[in-house]
Amino acid sequence: MRLRELVEKYLAAGGGFGRSVAISSFGLSCEEAERLFSTLDEDYQISRYFHFSQSAGVSYGVNGYAQTHLSIDPEIQSAL
Repeated sequence: MRLRELVEKYLAAGGGFGRSVAISSFGLSCEEAERLFSTLDEDYQISRYFHFSQSAGVSYGVNGYAQTHLSIDPEIQSAL
């Protein structure tokens, strides 16, 4: 999944930037989600706009940390 598509899915699920969205709402398998979000988390130009958190819900391993939700800053638009 390309970054632009991920951001579009995020906005559709959350209704706007800065809102916490369940990682499960991106429609990816557990393996796909873990691989994609771990890769994006390793890229400083992208990861600085991503904020992972753990709450109730399906947990995913993102670079070795259990995460359930993601919020994205509006400044991500500069990387699209």
